[in-house]
Amino acid sequence: MADTIMAEAPSWSLRRRLLAAIVSASIVLWLASLGIVTAISWQETNDVFDDALEEAGTMIMAATTDWDERGLLARLQPGRGNEGKARKVDMHYQVVVDGRVLRRTGDAPERPFVSGFDDDHGFADPRIGGKRWRVFVVRDAARRAEVQVGQRYDERYDILEELAESLWLPVLGMLVLLALVCWLLTGRVLKPLRRTAAAIAAKTPDDLALVPTSGQAREILPIVKALNGVLGRLDGALQAERRFTADAAHELRTPLAGLHMHVQLLQRQHPELVQPLRKLRQDTARMTALVDSLLTLARLDPLAREHVRPQPVALMPLLERLRADHAQAAGERGMQVTVRCDVDTVDADPALLEIALRNLVDNALRYCPDGCRIEVQAVRIDGRVRIAVRDDGAGVDAATRQRLTERFFRVLGQGKEGSGLGLSIVKRIADLHGIVLAFGPGLDGRGLGVTLDFPVAGS
Repeated sequence: MADTIMAEAPSWSLRRRLLAAIVSASIVLWLASLGIVTAISWQETNDVFDDALEEAGTMIMAATTDWDERGLLARLQPGRGNEGKARKVDMHYQVVVDGRVLRRTGDAPERPFVSGFDDDHGFADPRIGGKRWRVFVVRDAARRAEVQVGQRYDERYDILEELAESLWLPVLGMLVLLALVCWLLTGRVLKPLRRTAAAIAAKTPDDLALVPTSGQAREILPIVKALNGVLGRLDGALQAERRFTADAAHELRTPLAGLHMHVQLLQRQHPELVQPLRKLRQDTARMTALVDSLLTLARLDPLAREHVRPQPVALMPLLERLRADHAQAAGERGMQVTVRCDVDTVDADPALLEIALRNLVDNALRYCPDGCRIEVQAVRIDGRVRIAVRDDGAGVDAATRQRLTERFFRVLGQGKEGSGLGLSIVKRIADLHGIVLAFGPGLDGRGLGVTLDFPVAGS
């Protein structure tokens, strides 16, 4: 078997991955659609401007009837009559006759945009002064005069830049809104998954009922079915173990009782064997106590908290009865058991509460040295009832306290006889009642103290 220990993989969020995938895909598709829209807008813009150039050139050619050079070289100033207003679409034209520019707008070059144009009309893309122009050329029927209308490409780019500047903020807002909507939608979609996870997390050894499969998403239904299979097998194994423990313990009680009687009879018949038979009798009593504990656990394990029916239990008579039952054993060892009760009643199952408190007192008597004190106290703290059993014995360290409720666990080095099931029974009864079981120091800071904090009535 390999000795290498694999590091636990870090957990990850399905919701965040789903959100990242959706948002990433949305951004990519959004950018792609934006590129397509930009390309289409650019194409349509060029077509519109080209149509404008063509119409302007045709109109100028149709309006120009006098090719006399009188005054035709007068420079036209752009924006005349529109001072203070920027031209949104800046187009320039030239009237060219025999290769000479006779008339032009102010920002048009002095030389023709296009030279040696052969067709009657059409577009050209010359480069003038390091800048690209879009020029429409139309010639008269004699092919002597021509009108050239041009526009710089960077002015068309300016329009696209203005469009982009106007769109980026709404686009960004839409992406943020998309992320928020995706977050809310994925949370709503994954809500059944969280509900199923909560139902699984609530499972305890007392509740191995199958997780409902109705209403489950198809994606997680195989997981739920597989888990139900595990729960079914686990419940069957636990039931078989409990039946075996109960049957074995029950079957052992009769022969142990018979063995105990035979040992007593042998002690009377053979007085010389009193000491060996006393040891045998003690071992038999210990075996009987172990079987009784196993039977108690076998009865408690199948119970669920819903099966327990608490009722008001008078504490003072119960605690006094426990003290009286242990008075003889405590007196033989010079120990003192005292009771302090400031609470009238507590809500609990009477039989189970007596079993728990009896085990706590028995445990203290068993593991405390001779001459120790044991105190059973019942007080009300912050609306809750607390029952504490404390002693001033040797006690146990903090690390060992964490294991005291484990079944068959015993503190080493004490030389005391015990089954290691007493505190396990107390823990099981506390869980059935919703009682908080805690361990701490005992009387005067010595020994061991066990506290049972009962829930508030009605909770």
